[in-house]
Amino acid sequence: MSQKHVLQVFEQYQKARTQFVQTVAELATRPKNIETLQNAGVMSLLRPLLLDVVPTIQQTAVLALGRLANYNDDLAEAVVKGDILPQLVYSLAEQNRFYKKAAAFVLRAVGKHSPQLAQAIVDCGALDTLVICLEDFDPGVKEAVTWALGNIARHNAELAQAVVDAGAVPLLILCIQEPEIALKRIAASVLSDISEHSPELAQTVVDAGAIAHLARMILNPNAKLKRQVLSALSQIAKHSVDLAEMVVEAEIFPVVLTCLKDKDEYVKKNASTLIREIAKHTPEGVPRLSVCLSEEPEDHIKAAAAWALGQVGRHTPEHARAVAVTNTLPVLLSLYMSPESSEDLQVKSKKAIKSILQKCTYLPALEPFLYDAPPNILKYVVGQFSKVLPHDSKARRLFVTSGGLKKVQEIKAEPGSLLQEYINSINNCYPEEIVRYYSPGYSDTLLQRVDSYQPVTN
Repeated sequence: MSQKHVLQVFEQYQKARTQFVQTVAELATRPKNIETLQNAGVMSLLRPLLLDVVPTIQQTAVLALGRLANYNDDLAEAVVKGDILPQLVYSLAEQNRFYKKAAAFVLRAVGKHSPQLAQAIVDCGALDTLVICLEDFDPGVKEAVTWALGNIARHNAELAQAVVDAGAVPLLILCIQEPEIALKRIAASVLSDISEHSPELAQTVVDAGAIAHLARMILNPNAKLKRQVLSALSQIAKHSVDLAEMVVEAEIFPVVLTCLKDKDEYVKKNASTLIREIAKHTPEGVPRLSVCLSEEPEDHIKAAAAWALGQVGRHTPEHARAVAVTNTLPVLLSLYMSPESSEDLQVKSKKAIKSILQKCTYLPALEPFLYDAPPNILKYVVGQFSKVLPHDSKARRLFVTSGGLKKVQEIKAEPGSLLQEYINSINNCYPEEIVRYYSPGYSDTLLQRVDSYQPVTN
């Protein structure tokens, strides 16, 4: 047999390997093929190809493994049990950028399914190599590696801490400063995943300088990036007053309010969550929102501020009082009543008023509403008085001397209505003669009695 014929055998073998691995990688993109591939023992056939002498065959074998492992946890576990991870980790450090991206994809696919599988990646020493790859010159490698780190960190605090201990956070913050939007987005997502688990992990992210860079990206036009940025800031802010204040101090207001009007539903949701996470700790932040409500010229910003103030005020009576003492309620009422306000601003203002009133027990802020509020708002005001007055003797006396009790008697309520029930509850807090005294027409009745009174003479 000639040398040519001998070499043909090897060429045919190489072509067969190439065709096999390319076909498997293609078949693995369709879920209906997965079970058949699995039953045919595809894992054991792909494993030796990871060490193939032909780089393209290696890379395609890794890609096929990633697609299979991504499909379900059984196949991901087969990758772990097949002792494939150590080879991937070794090659991740040594091979070219195409192989690195494919290997990182396998680790990402395995790590996403469960804490146990993510821990298997950690146990094989992958984190140090992944973190080294965060400094790779190729953005695609950094993106693939970042995604793998995120799928490890998201499961629990221990795994997130392992990612932190490997030195990932400073490099992730460098990644969010890169020009590639996809890399920024995934890096922000991993920072969010890390920050979620505990105040200590969130503090680690903050100490590395993440907040300032994240805050600058709130106005980025890319919706997917904004989602992750807002999520990361929320996960930081949720843990404590100090962390929430650090987020606020990055001057996210009023910028974050514009996100409440974003076309993307998830941007709106994440912006709402961020405001809620800040507001739940402390009412500090309310003055900034009140200034936006009063001074911003655009109706959509005012509407966002109104919504945010409503979210703050509905949290606790203390939050509602913090909103009320900034003189926000009259501003909201005027915006609701103004014909010049947009429909959205009117709706948001009304909802905010309702939310704040239903929690507010600070009566001096409520009393002006007895005189100015339209009927559909008035019932909430009277309702709050009916809740507070039965339990506060000082407030009951003040309500009489300020003219509040007199004003309540002047309200025309439908018999049997909720408003009438509230008025009855208030009246039941006072002696019957006091209520009669402040009722409309009572002075006329007294004068009639004077006119008809016959003095007793001796």
